[in-house]
Amino acid sequence: MLQSIIDRRLAGKNKSIGNRERFLRRYKEQVKDAVKRAIDGRGIRDIERGEEIRIPKKDISEPVFGHGQGGKREMVHPGNQEYIQGDRIDRPKGGGQGKGSGKGQASDSGEGEDDFTFGLSKEEFMQVFFEDLALPHLVRTQLAEVPEWKSQRAGYSHDGTANNLHVVRSLRGAIGRRLAIGAGSRAALLELEAHLLTLKRSAGDPVVDQEIAEAESRIEALRARLKRIPYLDPIDLRYRSRVRVPVPTSKAVMFCLMDVSGSMDEQRKELSKRFFILLYLFLTRHYEKIDIVFIRHHTQAQEVDEEAFFHARETGGTVVSSALVLMDEIIRARYNPSEWNIYGAQASDGDNWHHDSGRCRELLADKILPMCRYYAYVQVAEEEQNLWDEYAQLQAAQPHFAMRKAVEASAIYPVFRDLFKKEGAKAA
Repeated sequence: MLQSIIDRRLAGKNKSIGNRERFLRRYKEQVKDAVKRAIDGRGIRDIERGEEIRIPKKDISEPVFGHGQGGKREMVHPGNQEYIQGDRIDRPKGGGQGKGSGKGQASDSGEGEDDFTFGLSKEEFMQVFFEDLALPHLVRTQLAEVPEWKSQRAGYSHDGTANNLHVVRSLRGAIGRRLAIGAGSRAALLELEAHLLTLKRSAGDPVVDQEIAEAESRIEALRARLKRIPYLDPIDLRYRSRVRVPVPTSKAVMFCLMDVSGSMDEQRKELSKRFFILLYLFLTRHYEKIDIVFIRHHTQAQEVDEEAFFHARETGGTVVSSALVLMDEIIRARYNPSEWNIYGAQASDGDNWHHDSGRCRELLADKILPMCRYYAYVQVAEEEQNLWDEYAQLQAAQPHFAMRKAVEASAIYPVFRDLFKKEGAKAA
């Protein structure tokens, strides 16, 4: 018996998502360049939104075969009412060689082709924006006292929830069950139907007529038995099974240290905030288990929440070492280096109390860098002051310490990608 299953579920909104992903892969370089240009002109609050991408039509044209210059060619142009064999056809006006002159009056005829424009969604934009970035030297630490668990597939089971039902596997089992249960009845039915045809050839004899009636009765009983076999039985249902297995934890903490002293004017604070917003978006989107510690400092350092870190207006003098001392205290109190991957990012204009810069270098070299996987320093001022000179000594001796300058908004994105690019990847 023929069975038909009709899927009446409504088609989703993202029916062409596969084609869209292939398109983004094909024109990956053009999309990355457009995203980079968009970031350079955006404000802090507009970083996490979509963007319209424009690709020149020459970049999306399909390859074609063309004939070279010279030679003799014959072709048929359907609908020709002007020329006959042997006529010479003038070249198009406008400069020769098929090139237009670019001059002339507006016309009511002709056609062209605009550049191809499409919109990147917020998620697609951020995916391209943070592509090829990763925390450097991230390692998986030992299993903690309360290990993390990962769910992984473990075949199929007879019990489960409706959303885990495997339709194809269930129907396959149902077909096999019906074939197995009804095999004997179908064989007997075929045999009886063949016997009935033989008996009908001798119909008219009372004995044969009796046998025909009995055969038809048995055939009806067999057909009724086959119809009673359920199309889908609860025993046929198969559900995707998943089990939880312990996995090594990859715990990481990022310390964000921002200078808010009086020498940090609004432009420099804007650059620092732009850098830390990129870092914050990157961390929260790529890592499920990561802590972020925000520290603001002038003459004193204070651990604050996200809102205060980006929007508080408190200011004062400059003692950079206060932030490093607080970072060291927090690490020793809450983040055991044997269990946590520790990272640090610091933004400042480099202006510091001159007696304090040497102490900053000593704190980093003796206490903080030995516990860190990676530490990045970004200076948002062009002038190199004593803090930059002290940190330059660390950069030569510590491979996991990096320092860069970003004195304008357009430099923040390249600096950020350079500091946090994946190992072995090229910076943007």
